[in-house]
Amino acid sequence: MLRVLTLATLFPNGRRPTLGVFVERQTLGLAARADVALEVVAPVGLPVWPLSLHPHYAPLRRLPREEAWKGLRVHRPRYRVWPKGGERRTAASMADALLPLLREIRDRFPFDVIDAEFFWPDGPAAMRLSEALGIPFSIKARGADIHHWGGQPDICGQILAAGRAAGGLLAVSAAMKADMVALGLPEEKIRVHHTGVDLDAFRPVDRAKAKADLGVAGPLLVTAGALIPRKGQAVAIEALAAIPDATLLLVGDGPDRAMLSQLARRLGVHDRVRFLGALPHEALPGLLAAADVSLQPSASEGLANVWVEALACGTPVVTCDVGGARDAIDRPEAGRLVPRDPAAFAAATREILATPPSQKDVRKAAEKFSWDRNSDELFAHLSAVAGR
Repeated sequence: MLRVLTLATLFPNGRRPTLGVFVERQTLGLAARADVALEVVAPVGLPVWPLSLHPHYAPLRRLPREEAWKGLRVHRPRYRVWPKGGERRTAASMADALLPLLREIRDRFPFDVIDAEFFWPDGPAAMRLSEALGIPFSIKARGADIHHWGGQPDICGQILAAGRAAGGLLAVSAAMKADMVALGLPEEKIRVHHTGVDLDAFRPVDRAKAKADLGVAGPLLVTAGALIPRKGQAVAIEALAAIPDATLLLVGDGPDRAMLSQLARRLGVHDRVRFLGALPHEALPGLLAAADVSLQPSASEGLANVWVEALACGTPVVTCDVGGARDAIDRPEAGRLVPRDPAAFAAATREILATPPSQKDVRKAAEKFSWDRNSDELFAHLSAVAGR
């Protein structure tokens, strides 16, 4: 029996049920194995009083400190964060707050390994906890933890120290592994660990009927992700202006919503853009399967789950050549890799709409991304880190 303590700041909760659903799904798959026992520590960052009274933090303060989440035992300890300028202290603050809890957990659940699910702040915090408890640890790199935080001078050193001390490292794609090595992390420790996809939930449907049920006539495009600059929804809206009669669904919410709405009005396409807001993950398969093309103009990614989920639905993807895009968009039927430019996105989309590939052929690109394979590889990796 391999006993795993999963450390994940990206993990769903009652306030944000879609936060880190990819971490949740991976963890559920590992925990379902007969040869694994697992508990989750999903820390909640709160600033000092009175900042903690701000409406943004009120729902976090109300989260239970421990709960059963889809059959998992999940602990939600609090730790101190500094909203502006104090990010470099986050990992140390988290480790200090978590150490007493992990000692208590270990008294009744002698875990063999700490599985940190994000490089910042989870990784450096796991390093400190590992040193205090004498338990080996692993860290997984997913995207922004390397591309953004790895570029912050006060934080990059902590990331490198944690990566060099870890018993093993995971990367969501071959491109992510290369970026980790370029940052200074040890190549010999890094294993590529692809995401999985639920091929039963994400599957092709009768697209004409699905579009009719949504009240859509003509081409349907979908973009899913937080409404933030890195995800590039503005590129998708500008591309829409050059794709006559198409409708664009924007799934997600965030600080760019007002700007994107204004952009759609300025370009005269506001009546063809639907802002759906943040939706439960369970709502995504139907929307992706109904679309003719998924547009994902991200500036950076590890390996975006929505790429694989769209492909599993038989929907080709137009995205940028970032992160592990080539791992997913590996054949013409799967879509196009283009510059992050509205004209390029529009041209690629019109090309796909003119000669659409069969849903079956598109789906083949997703079939290598299985959760069973994900769980088997994660089990083998963590077993090696634990010396089992």
